[in-house]
Amino acid sequence: MDHLDKLESRSIHILREAYSEFNNICMLWSVGKDSTVMLWLARKAFFGHVPIPLVHIDTSYMIPEMIEHRDKLAKKWNLDMIYGQDEETLAAGETFPEGKLSHLECCGRLKTDALKNTLNGNWRRYRYNHNKDEYELDSNREPYTGVIVGARADEEGSRSKERYFSPRDRNNDWDIGDQPPEFWDQYKTDFAPGTHVRIHPLLDWTELDVWEYIQREKIPMVSLYFDQGEGKRYRSLGCAPCTEPVESTASTVDEVVEELKTGKFANVAERDGRAQDKEDGGGLEELRKDGYM
Repeated sequence: MDHLDKLESRSIHILREAYSEFNNICMLWSVGKDSTVMLWLARKAFFGHVPIPLVHIDTSYMIPEMIEHRDKLAKKWNLDMIYGQDEETLAAGETFPEGKLSHLECCGRLKTDALKNTLNGNWRRYRYNHNKDEYELDSNREPYTGVIVGARADEEGSRSKERYFSPRDRNNDWDIGDQPPEFWDQYKTDFAPGTHVRIHPLLDWTELDVWEYIQREKIPMVSLYFDQGEGKRYRSLGCAPCTEPVESTASTVDEVVEELKTGKFANVAERDGRAQDKEDGGGLEELRKDGYM
């Protein structure tokens, strides 16, 4: 069993454990590489069928190719696809692109608040109707008691403080100092009633692990990760106004893997192109304490 086999086996075990232990859970799908690998692992874990609803938080500022890729795979893989958003903030135009908020304030509303209120059922959800090939208002407003997330410990500082099974309170708030120990692949899954749980199957994967797994499994990726002839590509995907590509001529998965192996980005944070991270100063961790992905 090689390195990728071991990572795959652990992630599949965690996915199955989560499905077995928690009622009414969902899986966050940002359409990025990490959550798409997580989705692929879920298809493996459950023999081609994903018995868990996929939730996407649509800020309405995502790069269009991301939404196209989401809906293409939702159809192809017969996914139970749901999206939610902060409709009130968007209708009022109170966002960073409209010049009303900072990057972090905008993320706080369009991502953190939207996520929390989509998960707890307070705000409207939209579910993909495969027969009509369109999204419809979802009549089910039952709260999700847990959510599976594609966070990696090496991606950003606050994520390194997570556990595979990370408890939050009923408001999705995260107390970093109150995390259960996880030794020898033993995971705590018996939490008190009312606990909201975040599950992280990719916690110990690295950026290179993810791309080598994409390479091995031939997982379909959104084209934004590859150079389209302009000498640029994205390493991390977010909202279009707040995400910048990196200088790179890697136009295939093989070339991305080779580029990472050269150490070209060894001293450049993976999320360096994400504006909210540059504005951070500790703010991103505060967003995560409040429920951010």
